[in-house]
Amino acid sequence: MKHCGKIKKFGRVKKQRNVLMENLARSLILGGKIKSTEIKIKALRPKVEKMITMAKKENLSNKRILAANIGKIAMRKLAYDIRSE
Repeated sequence: MKHCGKIKKFGRVKKQRNVLMENLARSLILGGKIKSTEIKIKALRPKVEKMITMAKKENLSNKRILAANIGKIAMRKLAYDIRSE
């Protein structure tokens, strides 16, 4: 039985996949929408949902983790959007 095939590879090595997901998440947060393939969007969704959950808890450690992943500007916009809702 193969149980390890859950990660979509997109024909890239791990570092390239991570950078791709970070860039897509940053573009989604800053721009509000992105244009990409359906498979990439499906792979991005759980990551962005986890970022939103982290932004809801306004800890310094969560803010630092988000800033490291998506950048300060995107982190601030995400936290501001969540506070305003």
